[in-house]
Amino acid sequence: MFITVLRKIYSFFIDILQTLLLAAAVFLVIYVFLFRPFQVNGNSMHPNYSNNEYILTSIIGLRFENPKLGDVIVFKAPLDQDKDYIKRVIGTPGDKVFIKNGSVYLNGKMLNESSYLDISIKTYEGTFLKEDQEVTVAKDEYFVLGDNRPYSSDSREWGFVSKKDIIGESIFVYWPLKSVGVIKNPFDEN
Repeated sequence: MFITVLRKIYSFFIDILQTLLLAAAVFLVIYVFLFRPFQVNGNSMHPNYSNNEYILTSIIGLRFENPKLGDVIVFKAPLDQDKDYIKRVIGTPGDKVFIKNGSVYLNGKMLNESSYLDISIKTYEGTFLKEDQEVTVAKDEYFVLGDNRPYSSDSREWGFVSKKDIIGESIFVYWPLKSVGVIKNPFDEN
């Protein structure tokens, strides 16, 4: 009788261990190859994405498609590879970007950012991109800006983001519950 009870307990614990190992393996595959959670740290993407929000980022998508204008991406910070940044893609390879009178120009035309930025927001020069100075985005590089332009460290300061440093495209805000929603590219709707 006692041995039968021990076998049942042993069998129960083995079943639990197998279930936990299977769950861990599934989680690991999803985390490494498909999707990864990231926390927004700071206010550089405010008001669209706030400090301490959690965002799900697609890693697999970049294997099939390059980032495009308006995508919100997560990447290794150019000045500190141990940190991850989240910014919006403004220029893709071959694009010409410049800033004039507080507005961003892309390929000679003023970029309409009114769908995600208040019209009162101005974009000013940085160390890398000066007022009225045009830069051409190189192959496999991207020009990115934070949505909170006065308080964002972005391509205006440190230059382009290399494609190899991009972790993925942010697709879904999942925490806090009041912010839950799909991250849409404002330029896909045009």
